[in-house]
Amino acid sequence: MRAKYLTTTPLQTKKLGEILAKEVLKTKLKKRALIIGLEGDLGGGKTTFLQGFAKGLGIKEKILSPTFIIMKKFSIINYQVSTKVEKKKIFFDSQFSNFYHIDCYRISRPKEILGLGFKEIISNPKNIITIEWADRIDKILPAETIIINFELINQKTRKITIGFKNDS
Repeated sequence: MRAKYLTTTPLQTKKLGEILAKEVLKTKLKKRALIIGLEGDLGGGKTTFLQGFAKGLGIKEKILSPTFIIMKKFSIINYQVSTKVEKKKIFFDSQFSNFYHIDCYRISRPKEILGLGFKEIISNPKNIITIEWADRIDKILPAETIIINFELINQKTRKITIGFKNDS
């Protein structure tokens, strides 16, 4: 099943990322890392989405696309949820330890990413991994990878579709 969203501002795109991250933090650990592949047009909102996603994970560092360094690692220490009813913040210890932001724009063959310890990173269930230009390494992504597609409708509007790798 796929979920579809339209955003018309970068702020909406970031907010969608933040909401997804907070949902991810509520999920139980699996046998391996939680992997999210981002695909779509250049300028489609992938990095903007990940800025909101990182914020939702409680990461304070600035998120930029690691196009030239390929991968960045951030620590997930805890996250907070603001309750509207009680108007207070509740802190939770996260079951996840690390957030990896990978950019495969400069990758020409899937094997290139393996040299960065990709297999070890995805085998750790405490990792959350996001991969921009995931279609470039599709052959080595596990079947349970969440795929988010970004489509430019016009200069302001993006259609964002969330599903799984094996969705048709």
